[in-house]
Amino acid sequence: LVPLVESGGGSVQTGGSLRLSCSASDNTIATYCMGWFSQAPRQGHVRVARIDTDGMTSYLDSVKGRFAISKDSAKNTLYLQMNNLQPEDTAMYFCAAYEVGCSGALHSRGEGTQVAVSS
Repeated sequence: LVPLVESGGGSVQTGGSLRLSCSASDNTIATYCMGWFSQAPRQGHVRVARIDTDGMTSYLDSVKGRFAISKDSAKNTLYLQMNNLQPEDTAMYFCAAYEVGCSGALHSRGEGTQVAVSS
């Protein structure tokens, strides 16, 4: 499996912004439906956004209007623009490619990047 590498996490205050990036060494970003997931301590992971191979996007209700997922297939990079961050957004965020379609088993994933939002 080709690893995915996330970057861009950090610590911000409420209302701040971050842009996460997810890089692949091959054409994974263009080939598969991709998602960004959050995982808070002692909780399972939750998909916050996904983008399919045609560029169609979908978001978790709690991040609609604040987060935007996008991709640059030529650069093999996936992005998550996070605006108006709230303390409840604090989590480890990782990117992943689905094996088939946009649900079910994951083809590959990264180790994650930490986002911390203080009030």
